[in-house]
Amino acid sequence: MGVGHDLGEQLNRWLAADPAGLRQSRALSNRLMDALGANDGLRGPVRDLASQPLLLQVLHSRGAEQQSALASLTAQLRATYAPAVLQELLDLLHTATGQSPPPDRAAADRPAAAPTTAPAPPTPVEPSPDTTTGVPQQPISLRLQLERFGPGLALSAAGALVFAWVGAELDRARFEGWGFSGGVVLVLVLALLQAFSLGPLKGLKRQWPLTSAEAEQPRQAWQWLSQAWIHANGLEAILNLIVLLILLGDSPLQLGSVVLRYCLTSLACLGLAALCAARWQITRRWSGASGAISALIALAAGLSLLHWRVFRFSSAGLEIPAWVLLLVYGALQLGWQLPRQNPDERSSALQRVLSSSWGWGLLLGLSWAVITRIRELL
Repeated sequence: MGVGHDLGEQLNRWLAADPAGLRQSRALSNRLMDALGANDGLRGPVRDLASQPLLLQVLHSRGAEQQSALASLTAQLRATYAPAVLQELLDLLHTATGQSPPPDRAAADRPAAAPTTAPAPPTPVEPSPDTTTGVPQQPISLRLQLERFGPGLALSAAGALVFAWVGAELDRARFEGWGFSGGVVLVLVLALLQAFSLGPLKGLKRQWPLTSAEAEQPRQAWQWLSQAWIHANGLEAILNLIVLLILLGDSPLQLGSVVLRYCLTSLACLGLAALCAARWQITRRWSGASGAISALIALAAGLSLLHWRVFRFSSAGLEIPAWVLLLVYGALQLGWQLPRQNPDERSSALQRVLSSSWGWGLLLGLSWAVITRIRELL
């Protein structure tokens, strides 16, 4: 067994002896650092893991709540660490919680080697409360789910107003004199935050995105606002910055208006995606500008179809039709949204698309195009 397994066994013993003493991330981190000893290769990853609020939820919850938090934390670790470090961290988690890891499909396909010794008898495992009845967990009502999302929704809506005011003041004080449009300033801010997340502020890519398990936690409500300003996927960040520059580079809107529309559109897409993910019990991690970008592209493409003429975006001397952006951006997003973030979940492709900000941005943009056309005809 490796270092991760040994740490997991030690953590399991600590939880059994004094669970109340491990309800703070700092105390948990200190104990794990002491137990790790001189193994410098894992000190950084283990310290980062101990600072995760999801880890406390995994250690101090049971049943479906623990499994959901464990799946979200596992997906987050898979997107962050190399395979060798990842395996040690997963061994730590599974040993500490007593949860068996998901089966290795590649290993299952290989022919089994002849055993050299008699296999040990299976250890009886106490069934969890969710599996003893054989009845699948029923989704909670929409009203109750909205109550759980209430702190995040309220904070994000209020934050959008504050950010819009700050943007308007900065525009009046600085950017108008420099000749920068509101869209260009927004792209620059997103690019700077993404650049900082690769250097001095590496924690941004880990802490600012919102996971499906954290969406219902009042203490993580701030992530409803922060998730739109950072991208967990570097390739998606590059794509979104380029597309945003194409869409908003020549926008006549002031910075305050651009920021307000960006924040509120991102919030609308995220709220609907989070509701779908909670109803279908889908593990998701939301970050970035995909919802707002998808809504803008879908709005332009929908109006192109309803007016039966091509709407184009001008950038760097190029005239790019809206339908071209719709197809290219949609194809790339499908490649990111369709794969399951939790290999154990049972969800359809449509459910995973509707649990993404990109999917709801597409639907909201097309809906707004239809509403705009109806208003023009009346």
